[in-house]
Amino acid sequence: MKVFLFNGQRMNAYILSGKTVLVNPKFEIKNYFSMDNSEQQFLENLLITPSPTGFESEGQKVWKEYVGSFADEVEADAYGSACAKLNTSFDVITVMLEAHCDEIGMIVQHITDDGFVYINKLGGSDSTIARAKRVHIHTREGVVSGVTGNTAIHLQDKKNGKGEQPAWKDIYVDIGASSRDEALDMVQVGDPITYADAYDYLSDDILTGRALDNRIGGYMIAQVLRRLNDRRDELGVNVVALNSVQEEVGGYGARMMSYRIEPDLSLVTDVTHATDSPGIDHKEHGLVKLGKGPSIQHGGANHPRIVEYLEKISEQKGIDIQHEATSVRTGTDTDSIFYQKTGIPSALISLPLRYMHSPVETVSLTDAEALIELMTESVLALEPDQTFQVL
Repeated sequence: MKVFLFNGQRMNAYILSGKTVLVNPKFEIKNYFSMDNSEQQFLENLLITPSPTGFESEGQKVWKEYVGSFADEVEADAYGSACAKLNTSFDVITVMLEAHCDEIGMIVQHITDDGFVYINKLGGSDSTIARAKRVHIHTREGVVSGVTGNTAIHLQDKKNGKGEQPAWKDIYVDIGASSRDEALDMVQVGDPITYADAYDYLSDDILTGRALDNRIGGYMIAQVLRRLNDRRDELGVNVVALNSVQEEVGGYGARMMSYRIEPDLSLVTDVTHATDSPGIDHKEHGLVKLGKGPSIQHGGANHPRIVEYLEKISEQKGIDIQHEATSVRTGTDTDSIFYQKTGIPSALISLPLRYMHSPVETVSLTDAEALIELMTESVLALEPDQTFQVL
């Protein structure tokens, strides 16, 4: 990280692929709650390092370097899911802490004779917000900047299509090229794309930005592992922290690695919808509030005995939690983990997040700290031979 003066303001900046990225113009670097400077810089590095689904390697390098400073082992599989281990004994159970590292994005689909780049989505990207945005196309040679085209309101056809959600096939990126050949010198079909937005602090507690889903999950499981390492004398189980790829397109990274690791139980973290902003029907979507603690899901892949265990730990430690009902699927990697081999008892601990799958995803750092504490204390309270059975 470097510091630059920009328009008279002191701003933090990072160098990515040879480009200076200015971030955090409103606040000086300072500690938030229990974060020390290294933890905060790690989180911010994760947030600004693009990791679109299927192209996660740069973000995983950041994660591996950080956890490698205190884990006993760090390894990765062929597709880039990475895990870090604390080894206690061969004779005790292994608990897996899991998050996913990939973010939604776009991909270059077609280049016209005039040099415009038509795109498609990666994961659950929302075409409603895709126009009139600054984007980065990630090529083998570095980052190419562009903008998604948006016809001026004066020129829009007022009878046909104004205000409707655009189809992805109609969204294009202008990279300043005047021909297909010129564009192909800059990008190629298959290059991934992310929004150029970084992050900002709306207050000392509220963090907003692109890819908080679920880069903040990778941050949280790394902090849990770090705290467990600091309290080794209290730890009675083996721990694996897994940062998985390709959750946004089907949970494939978690599926591969949980089959390989075969833990005795798994605690998964991902974001969930904070439904306390205007216009959301609580009868349909439930009520989860920002700043009121992590959410425990009930039903589906969530093992009822682990859920009860988490509730007990939260009560003992005075950690505020919220509750959600799972109808069919959790919509997270929990669905990919729990049924592997003979079954892995699993439970999901979610971080409330507003405006999911947008460049302005918003979370509370108080909630993140509570989730880290709940996961840490839950692991420390496990017995070396503990099992979770419903019968």
